[in-house]
Amino acid sequence: MTDDAPRTKGLPIGKKLRDADKVRHAENHLIASDQMLHKPDWIRARIPSGANVQRVRSILRERKLVTVCEEASCPNLGECFSGGTATFMIMGDICTRRCPFCDVAHGRPKPLDVDEPRLLAEAIAELDLRYVVITSVDRDDLFDGGAAHFAACIRETRKLNPATTIETLVPDFRGQLDIALNIIADEPPDILNHNLETVPRLYKSVRPGAIYEHSLLLMQRFAAAQPAVPTKSGLMLGLGESREEVVAVLKDLRAHGVLMLTLGQYLQPSKAHLPVQRFATPAEFDELAETAKQLGFAQVASGPMVRSSYHADQQAEGLI
Repeated sequence: MTDDAPRTKGLPIGKKLRDADKVRHAENHLIASDQMLHKPDWIRARIPSGANVQRVRSILRERKLVTVCEEASCPNLGECFSGGTATFMIMGDICTRRCPFCDVAHGRPKPLDVDEPRLLAEAIAELDLRYVVITSVDRDDLFDGGAAHFAACIRETRKLNPATTIETLVPDFRGQLDIALNIIADEPPDILNHNLETVPRLYKSVRPGAIYEHSLLLMQRFAAAQPAVPTKSGLMLGLGESREEVVAVLKDLRAHGVLMLTLGQYLQPSKAHLPVQRFATPAEFDELAETAKQLGFAQVASGPMVRSSYHADQQAEGLI
């Protein structure tokens, strides 16, 4: 159970807290700002429109499925939906954490939908996806953090889509790591992703409820137990971290067996969220990519608009 539990105790199940209501009790009280940094020319996103975007949304709504693309206001939604792809978010659309960089709603989640694994597999089949990313909200209310539900989704997806490559972007399973890893071992994905998000100095304000060392341990233990399955992680830039701190994190990731890396620019979802401290330039992303490759990462995606599941199929080429 995280520190958020007492704050949501009186909330009705299913009620969503967003923006200022969500982050009001976060550790960082310097969140709200009347000013948001002007986006530079290299920050550009495609407006979600067109027949294929509507087709994807229709398939999702028909099966009551959720995507992180929509719930987290991903800037690449238009490009991905137009290409017929989506990153599915299982276990509902309410997170038990209240990370102030994230646009996903916070509150007391509804019970798991036992039909979701089957409905997810059907949607993947209808979209004819050859590569799929499955992520989730944090579910600290569940005894296994949702690991069994992840396993069920992987199992049903493989049953209906045997040729599809499955990447899972998992939560940290804080307090349930032993249970979660044992469950995942029975139905491992093709790639396991868990994002560190930021440098350890900023964890208290950026990832309240998470522990940097615990996230590293999750990836290390999974990699040791499943050596044939590549592990992956990602960081956001622009939250006040230094280059030296980022490089130190990259070294930690390699020391814990992580093979794949994504680096992208943090974009503030609203004035109530953590403010962007600065916009890293494309040249800075290129330099960090070179450093990461020198450290031994097998695949690196680094750029202002990169997200952990953006062009994930291309990121995985040559590794699976």
